[in-house]
Amino acid sequence: MENKSYELQDDFGRFHHYLRISITEHCNLRCTYCMPEEGIALTPKAHLMTADEILVIAETFVDLGVNKIRLTGGEPLVRKDAKDIILRLGKLGVHLTLTTNGILVPDFIATFNEAGIKTINISIDSLVKEKFNQITRRSYFDTVFENIELLLTEGFQVKLNVVLIKGFNDNEIVDFITLTKTKNIQIRFIEFMPFNGNQWDKSKLVSYSEIMEMLKINFNHHEIERLTDAPNDTAKNYKIKSHVGSFAIISSVTNPFCSTCNRIRLTADGKLKNCLFSNSETSLLETLRSGQSILPLIQQNILSKKAVRAGMDDDLKFQNPELFSQNRSMIAIGG
Repeated sequence: MENKSYELQDDFGRFHHYLRISITEHCNLRCTYCMPEEGIALTPKAHLMTADEILVIAETFVDLGVNKIRLTGGEPLVRKDAKDIILRLGKLGVHLTLTTNGILVPDFIATFNEAGIKTINISIDSLVKEKFNQITRRSYFDTVFENIELLLTEGFQVKLNVVLIKGFNDNEIVDFITLTKTKNIQIRFIEFMPFNGNQWDKSKLVSYSEIMEMLKINFNHHEIERLTDAPNDTAKNYKIKSHVGSFAIISSVTNPFCSTCNRIRLTADGKLKNCLFSNSETSLLETLRSGQSILPLIQQNILSKKAVRAGMDDDLKFQNPELFSQNRSMIAIGG
C-alpha cells in the first residue's frame, strides 16, 4: 500500500499523523484556565463546520496519513449532532478518541462502543468539591466522579487531565496519584500554559521538576518507576510499582516535546493550527465551501510549522503577553 504520510512532513522532518478536531466552542463548564471570566464571543453557527464538512476534512487528512483523531471542544458532547459525528468518524479506520469533562458521558456509552472508542480523557482539576466548583464555576463534582466510575465499569481506558496551578491544586498531586493504587486509570499532570484571557503568569506554574521533587518526598525512590513512552508521546510516563494505574507529566512549558510533535489542530470554525501556541491559522472551511482543494493549504500550513512552540523558543518570548495574548483562548482552540 502506498504510504502517503510524506504529505504531512514539515521542514524539520516531523510527520503529522494525529489530528485534533474541535467540534464546538460551547461548554457546560467555565474553567478558569480555559475560558476568560467574561466568556468569549462565539463564532456564528453559519461559520462553523457542519457534520458533513467535518467528515470531508477528516477524510482528507486520513488520506494524507493521519491515523489518530481526537474530538475536543469546548465540550464536544454538548453539540447536538455529536453522536452522528462520532459514529461517522468511527468508520474511517483510525484510532478515534475524545476529551470531555465527563458530564454527559452516560448518554454516549453506546455511541462510544459502536464507534470503536476505547480511551476517554476526562478533564478534572481537583478532588475537592469546593475547589472543583471554584475552578469550573459550576457544580458537577459528584456527576463527573460517578461518570468516571461508569466508564471504568464499562471497560474504557480512562485518563484524567489535571492542569496544575500553584497555590490551587498542587497540594493534590499525591492525592491524584493515590487514585491509581486501586483504579486502572492514568493521571496526566499538565503544566499551566498561557492563552488569551486565562490570567497566566509563570509564578502559577508547577513545573516538571517540582512535581518530581514532590514525588520523591512522598514515595520511596525505588517505588517510582519510569515507564517507556510511546512514540510521539507528549507525556513522560511513570507509575508507583505497587499501583494498578499510572501517571504522566506533560511539560509543555519547562520541557517541551516539540522535536517529536506529530499533532495538528482543526478549530470548530475550520481553521488549521500547526501548533497549540501558534496565532497563525489556515482557513480550510472557506476554501472547502468554495469548491476548491484544501490539499495545498494543508501542505503549506504543515511546512510553515516552527521548530519550537510557534517560534517562542526561549523563556522570555514564552512569557511575553504580547505574543501569547494574540492566540485564541483555549476553549476556542480545542486543546
